[in-house]
Amino acid sequence: MTTPKKVVLLGATGSIGSSTLRVLRTHADRLQLVGVAAQSRHKELAAICREFDVSHAVLQDEKAYLRAQQAGHFPATTQLNSGTEGLTELATLAEADIVLVAVVGVAGLLPTLAAIEAGKDIALANKELLVLGGAHVIKAAKRKGVRLLPTDSEHNAIFQCLQGYSSEQIDKLILTASGGQFRDTSYKDLVGVTPDMATQHPNWSMGPKITVDSATMANKGLELIEAHWLFGLEPDRLEVVIHPQSIAHSFVQFIDGSILAQLCPPDMPFAIQHCLLFPERAHSVMPSTNFRKAFSLDFTPVSYTHLTLPTKA
Repeated sequence: MTTPKKVVLLGATGSIGSSTLRVLRTHADRLQLVGVAAQSRHKELAAICREFDVSHAVLQDEKAYLRAQQAGHFPATTQLNSGTEGLTELATLAEADIVLVAVVGVAGLLPTLAAIEAGKDIALANKELLVLGGAHVIKAAKRKGVRLLPTDSEHNAIFQCLQGYSSEQIDKLILTASGGQFRDTSYKDLVGVTPDMATQHPNWSMGPKITVDSATMANKGLELIEAHWLFGLEPDRLEVVIHPQSIAHSFVQFIDGSILAQLCPPDMPFAIQHCLLFPERAHSVMPSTNFRKAFSLDFTPVSYTHLTLPTKA
């Protein structure tokens, strides 16, 4: 019997964390959760520790850490720490094989660099790390010979399509974009958009930050920067196309004109499972695209027209 790959999950109570737990439940014979972290949701984190018998946990927020200690939610077998130092120690656990980084923003940078220095493979679900510190992260990963596995659906699709090909064979990378929840909203109606409307994505179930970034298309700008660092291509070899169905997750166009795409439903467990089990594959958490049912795929060029949003009268 194969020894399960040991996983540390930074950001266990967010949307990426929830999807990761689904994968872990399905493949308990292949994956073992040994460390978890959250910002402040101590009750949820304690429940995860109980379910998966996790030995190490971290709450980034010091007040939440103190509340958790007072409440006694965590099992006696779980060692609970706090803060950036605790997060870094968690990312470098000796027994860990791979660290999935799903904490939001710059908070994940130091733990990620520490995990790389400790020789851990990284499943990256925090695009800000490469936007802010791409040169440092990529350089460290190459120097230590660790895998940097992208869990963003677009970059994971490109990663899968590129297996066996060198950068010299690539013409360009084409990232798909759903267009967000306002893709069909007329220009004049954008002035009436509310925060609640901006957090209702038509395809994906994500956290509020990424959902709003998707509504403004800012998220795709970050993903272009992420693609530049992950795959080492110049900006003029990176493109975006609007694809409302979010089934084709990106394309690789080669110098001979051939194009490869990766397709699956718009659900994060597909990309997360691929990263955690890489280079192996296993049965999916959920059904994949069904070609016995009729469906269509649409693609529209991005309009780069610069407009000024009208103001309310």
